Amino acid sequence: QVQLVESGGGLVQAGGSLRLSCAASGRTFSNYAMGWFRQAPGKEREFVATITWSSGNTYYADSVKGRFTVSRDNAKNTVYLQMNRLKPEDTAVYYCAGRLRFKLPKTPSSYDYWGQGTQVTVSS
Repeated sequence: QVQLVESGGGLVQAGGSLRLSCAASGRTFSNYAMGWFRQAPGKEREFVATITWSSGNTYYADSVKGRFTVSRDNAKNTVYLQMNRLKPEDTAVYYCAGRLRFKLPKTPSSYDYWGQGTQVTVSS
């Protein structure tokens, strides 16, 4: 079965950086894209970024554009989210997820597979 396992969350001061990893296993992902979402307490799950496995095409939410970078290592079946210049409003549980690449990237229901999430806390 498909497994997505996130790691790399933690506590960081505003202006700092973290890199999240998402290790994927259990199927061939060549026709898939991976997304990062986040959910803060009392808020809806929010799209952050996405990347396709095959071509590496990326797309970002406006709130993180220029600060976050999504990348993938096909040999390791791992997707990364490099987060720089973090702000307190970036505090949330971050999830990676997998969808067929033709599906809408910003919509959570497009994603068939989800990781367990990793907490990111940015202190002011």
